[in-house]
Amino acid sequence: MTDRRRNLFVLLVIGVALLASAVVIVQKDTKLGLDLKGGVSLVYQAQPTKQSQVTGEAIQRAIDIMRARIDQFGVAEPEIQRTGNDQIDVSLPSATNADEAARQVGKTAQLHFYDWETNVLGPGCKPDPTNSAVTGGRTAASAGSTAAISQYDAVLLASKCQPTNTGRETTSGQYYLLNTARRHQAVLAGPQGKRAELIQEIKDIQARTPKAAPLQTKDTRIVMIPQGTIVVQGENKDKVADEYFVLRDQAALDGRDIKNPKQNFDNGPGGNNGPTVTFDFTDKGRKIWQKTTKAIAQRGEDNNFGGSPQNSFQHFAIALDNEIISTPYIDYTQNPDGIDAANGSEISGGFTIKSAQELANLLKTGALPIKLKLISSSKVSASLGKQALHQGLIAGLFGLLAVSLFLLMIYRVLGMIAISALAVYGVLLFALVKLIPITLTLPGIAGLILTIGVAADANIVIFERVKEEVRAGRSIPVAISQGYKKGLSAIVDANVVTFMVAFILFILATAGVKGFAFTLGVGTIVSFMTAVLLTQAVLGTLGRSRLVGSRGALGAQSDAQRYRWDFMGAARWFFSLSGLILLIGALAVGGKGLNLGIDFTSGTRVVAELGQKANEQNVRDTLSPLGLSKAKIQRVTGKEFKSGEAFQISSKKLQKSQRPAVEQALNKRYGSGTYSFQFVGPTFGSTVANGAIIAIIASLIVISAYIALRFEWKYAVPVLIALMHDLLITAGVYALFGFE
Repeated sequence: MTDRRRNLFVLLVIGVALLASAVVIVQKDTKLGLDLKGGVSLVYQAQPTKQSQVTGEAIQRAIDIMRARIDQFGVAEPEIQRTGNDQIDVSLPSATNADEAARQVGKTAQLHFYDWETNVLGPGCKPDPTNSAVTGGRTAASAGSTAAISQYDAVLLASKCQPTNTGRETTSGQYYLLNTARRHQAVLAGPQGKRAELIQEIKDIQARTPKAAPLQTKDTRIVMIPQGTIVVQGENKDKVADEYFVLRDQAALDGRDIKNPKQNFDNGPGGNNGPTVTFDFTDKGRKIWQKTTKAIAQRGEDNNFGGSPQNSFQHFAIALDNEIISTPYIDYTQNPDGIDAANGSEISGGFTIKSAQELANLLKTGALPIKLKLISSSKVSASLGKQALHQGLIAGLFGLLAVSLFLLMIYRVLGMIAISALAVYGVLLFALVKLIPITLTLPGIAGLILTIGVAADANIVIFERVKEEVRAGRSIPVAISQGYKKGLSAIVDANVVTFMVAFILFILATAGVKGFAFTLGVGTIVSFMTAVLLTQAVLGTLGRSRLVGSRGALGAQSDAQRYRWDFMGAARWFFSLSGLILLIGALAVGGKGLNLGIDFTSGTRVVAELGQKANEQNVRDTLSPLGLSKAKIQRVTGKEFKSGEAFQISSKKLQKSQRPAVEQALNKRYGSGTYSFQFVGPTFGSTVANGAIIAIIASLIVISAYIALRFEWKYAVPVLIALMHDLLITAGVYALFGFE
């Protein structure tokens, strides 16, 4: 194939690709990430349970259950994906309540049914069905039960029980951290399934409150509740009372024995039409249910020694994730042979319609096979997302304009061809973003903008080669041909290295860095096609035309280079200046340290758009009673803030549980506002930091290996020195100016 035919073929292929891209751009929607569209993002870390270890199969099963729960939650186009070995990233576009989403999506939802009186334990770790001081009598595990004890006392009692191994236990033992000081007796951390997990929880708590007293002191100790015994929280819908019970971990039924759970209403005789959760039993569950309730009914009748039958009614308890949600009694006068569950059963008492629907949805999708720990959550309002998208697009347009002006001024006609190639690149890349589809995030836009520079850089390398050939006296067509031949290897090397680093970032990094890496990698491939193949085809076609027939049109009118500088002769000055900058940076890093954001440490960041005018000090004064007097408060501006009064509040002390109090305080003082937040736990922060360090090291190794294989190993040494030099200077600038 001749050069002319090859060039025409390339132009034809690019033309067809442009037409196809136009169709894709018109017909397909752009998939926006949460930081641009608004919504809720949750990151969970998987932890093992007695039923399942953290395996790929268990995580996939958990993802399937979470997806089913989200479908019940009513979120359109959710994204659930595994990240790393043990993390699950959940994105819920347009969701507005992160706490509710986390409560429904990540709850383990282990449901168990217990014969109450024969399983609740008193002193000596023994059941005493006739002793109301142990069982609670008529109140059983309801709020205000006379048998309830504090969590501290319950954990201490349970730790003295003997382990069992009947095969029906739900845990292999649980660990707690107790403060045993007489005036400060309390549970400080736990439960965790392993001692190492409890230690990690203690470290996480300490990381969130670094100025608080150490958790592990002479007055604290770790205790283990052996297998076969569990501590459950009493039935209290508000969950504020310190009411707990110790149970034998011998459930009669669990969530696998029920089916068809629904939110319903209590319309039966004596019912109050309140919300309930109804369900049917499996064949196995129905038999166990009838047998268990018969035993409970007969025990109640045997314990009736006169007086009201209600005084001897016995109970069964329904526990969800070790929290009692209902303790109904069995009326032996109406059901002496137990309850035949042919028509199902129900859970009632204290539900709202919303809470009943949540429980029904959890039971419908089933329990998670593994425990999920929420390590990061964020909510971005739609208005902030629009502002971020607007700013990203403006940055991209300005970047493209600046590059285009530079190419036009320096390379004349060649610059015009390069600008046209950049336009084609933009259309093709945008079509790929829609076609794959790539979820476009703010870091992703940064990657797209960076690839504009990558594409322009390829053109610059080639055009400088072309100009050198023209200055050497070669004809325009020959100069163009030789320029591409001599410049191609350098462009291939640069693109290969860029793509390899993007690949490493995508594999090893976390969070938004993946979006940056993916768009950078895709953009690098597309830019090579347009910056090299397309421009070469255009120049090859126009090589003998008047348009590029003069040296002036190519910006090579002079035989001599316009600017000369003896870089090697001034080497000592460059080394001195570099050394001075490194010294200042090292002193800044050593003295001030790096200002690590919550992505790397832990804490919460809230963006609050207030209803009335305020300043930073006003906001600080409002939040001071909540212990946030030292929070970092900055005004945020933007057209998307209707009131113009928006502030970003960041603090390691601001925990996720405090966020409602922050919103309430600001709403009370400045009127109803809108809020976005980001919560990062210490575990997630350390994961991000470790991933970043590993990615940097891996990138340096790959770059060195490529240079050593492609050229010689001795060339890799100065490259590594230069890269480390740049990294150290960057760190020094961040430390010196306090950038986060």
